[in-house]
Amino acid sequence: MRLPNPLRALPLLAATSLLAGCNLVVLNPAGDVAAQQGQMVVISTLLMLLIIVPVIILILLFAWRYRQGSRHAETDYAPDWDHSTKLELVIWAAPLVIIIALGALTWIGTHKLDPYRPLDRIASGKPVPEGVKPLEVEVVSLDWKWLFILPEQGIATVNELAAPVDRPIRFRLTSSSTMNAFYVPDLAGMIYTMPGMQTELNAVINRPGVFHGMSSHYSGTGFSGMTFKFHGLSEQDFARWVARAKAEGKPLTRDAYRDLARPSERHPVERFASVDPNLYQRVLNLCVEDGQRCMHETMASDALRGRARVNGALFAKAQAQSICTPGMPVALADN
Repeated sequence: MRLPNPLRALPLLAATSLLAGCNLVVLNPAGDVAAQQGQMVVISTLLMLLIIVPVIILILLFAWRYRQGSRHAETDYAPDWDHSTKLELVIWAAPLVIIIALGALTWIGTHKLDPYRPLDRIASGKPVPEGVKPLEVEVVSLDWKWLFILPEQGIATVNELAAPVDRPIRFRLTSSSTMNAFYVPDLAGMIYTMPGMQTELNAVINRPGVFHGMSSHYSGTGFSGMTFKFHGLSEQDFARWVARAKAEGKPLTRDAYRDLARPSERHPVERFASVDPNLYQRVLNLCVEDGQRCMHETMASDALRGRARVNGALFAKAQAQSICTPGMPVALADN
């Protein structure tokens, strides 16, 4: 039994209604950087729709106009037709203009929203106030949790972070073992974390609230629970949040970090009242364990050995030239 035409649309309407519960945070974020990225998504989509919508309409129009049995299917048939200058201009010029516009938009946005670039504004029409220092946050992705170190405040937290509203935030990020990705949709775009390397992200939150943070890169068994809460607070509430961490927390020493770095799933929020001042640099340079040589020391030592070999080769070459050419002085390049 075939359903009447109006009833056939009911399953489609029911499926469409499910989208009403979607959180379109990317298009309506609470942070200025994320808002600019959302605007780029909207503008890019509209530019592409300038081609997509007419093409879809013309496909449907041609299918109807030249359907079997239509008078146009016979009278407009032109088997020898092979070229139209007007059509060629429309077909090639319109996409070319749109591609140029998309390219310009992408080039400008890529430089303007570079995650390493310090913010020059906190919102549209609001430059960064003179004398305001960014909030420094050191981020370490662990298995499977997030460690946040606030060096200026001298505290650390696990799976919870807070920042004052309208104050620039400068993240420095690394990983303890597995490559991961830090993402707060309301704040800014995704940024990767990698062991032995540091990435940076500059962002700002523009309204109070509790926002969802996550790992957006699969990293193993506990990946689905690797989430955290990001709190946008007033200056007074942020000061109280810091005071609470100092009052309730324990010291984050290297031994405490080694315990924390062990893999765990759905780790509860944890606060630390103080932090080893060299902990982040040791994590970054892969030398948290006692007796480990830090990566930057190894690289510096390798660079010195390489320089010594180059200078030795230059000296040997200069000696050989002085022997072959009597009277020629031996010169050692200062490299």
